[in-house]
Amino acid sequence: MAHDVLIVDDEADIRLMIAGVLEDEGYVCRGAANSEETLSALYARTPSVVLLDIWLENSAQDGLALLETIRATDPYIPVVMISGHGTIESAVRAIQNGAHDFIEKPFQSDRLVVCVDRAAETGVLRRENAELRLRAGQEAELLGQSQPVQHLRQNIDKVAPTGSRVLISGPPGAGKEVAARMLHHRSRRSGGPFVVLNCAVMHPDRLESELFGVAAGARDDEGAKPGTFERAHGGTLVLDEVADMPLETQGKIVRVLQDQRFTRVGGGRAMEADVRVIASSNRDLDQLMAEGSFRQDLYYRLNVVPLRVPPLRERREDIPLLVRHFMARAAESAGLPERRLDDDAMAALQAYDWPGNVRQLRNIIDWLLIMAPGDATDPVRADMLPPDIGAEAPAALRTNGDSEIMALPLREAREVFERQYLEAQMMRFGGNISRTAAFVGMERSALHRKLRSLGISTTAERE
Repeated sequence: MAHDVLIVDDEADIRLMIAGVLEDEGYVCRGAANSEETLSALYARTPSVVLLDIWLENSAQDGLALLETIRATDPYIPVVMISGHGTIESAVRAIQNGAHDFIEKPFQSDRLVVCVDRAAETGVLRRENAELRLRAGQEAELLGQSQPVQHLRQNIDKVAPTGSRVLISGPPGAGKEVAARMLHHRSRRSGGPFVVLNCAVMHPDRLESELFGVAAGARDDEGAKPGTFERAHGGTLVLDEVADMPLETQGKIVRVLQDQRFTRVGGGRAMEADVRVIASSNRDLDQLMAEGSFRQDLYYRLNVVPLRVPPLRERREDIPLLVRHFMARAAESAGLPERRLDDDAMAALQAYDWPGNVRQLRNIIDWLLIMAPGDATDPVRADMLPPDIGAEAPAALRTNGDSEIMALPLREAREVFERQYLEAQMMRFGGNISRTAAFVGMERSALHRKLRSLGISTTAERE
């Protein structure tokens, strides 16, 4: 989307001339003649770039003082100083105080456009880098070839360019934020900011100030503070675990979504909210609405397009790919060689139910890289896995299974082994008969008969 440039100059013809040049290049321009108009414009909508004249007649603040105010309000806004004859030293001082660049009067159109282009790019990079530092290590793609993941990716590709609001459901750790990032990167707002606010970890008394910001003077110990709606202007705002938002705040979000405007806490000026809102929750919102703890009007505004991220137990066939990916990333981060997992360890991981989903798997791989016995050349075996995973692995994968089998006659021991082995393989492939048959080397119909003869249920199979 087009970048927004705020032109601050006390001469109207200069403002019009700059706006004409930049609008021909696709920019959206606004003007201000003094510090009061500048601050009003900043409160109304966060600009991509500010062009700021050093000398401002009939203004409470000159350009240098206004520069400090702008940087205190939002340090990510790049400010380009406009300098006339005899103000070069002041322009250099402004650079030292945080201005992005300066241009001299009279302007050369090419120089003006290049300077604003670079400033706009710098502003985007500043916000992206700040977000990356806050959320380092987050995945940006849903990995896997299972049917549920492929279906989810297809739906993301469909809805991402439309700009519609999306409600993402799924258990904790399954990858709801990853899905939100994919929606953003595939949207027309991909060049704008991506901001996540976790409503579950915010104290209710602080949530509104985090969402809407704080006006200057609203609190004795703080100046103006932009909120997440301002920081996400022109981009995407993710309301993570939206069910934990207080009812009063839910009502204010409804008004923002309806009016596309909001007011800072303690402020009186309405500000524009050009933001795509994506919400996520691991709770049953229908039940919460029935209990009166979640507003129906907010639900229907957020739930324009529903997406569901499946738990890891519904996509067990993706685990080997995820393990390799997390192992490579963990090894690179720790400066250690990668560890290979033996087949029995991989089968045990695929058989586990993963209550913590993909996040838990990633943590287990980090643990194995550091804590698994042996050196880097030794494969990780099933008996090296954490005890809670090993305890729930099928009996065929446990090291104590041999003693039970040795106490049985050959026919019964073979039947026990076959049952344990096939149960393990069925769990490994998520109940998929075709994939299990291919792996164990049996015809599909023969495997069906064998499973029935051993009393192994196939009611949950996925063909």
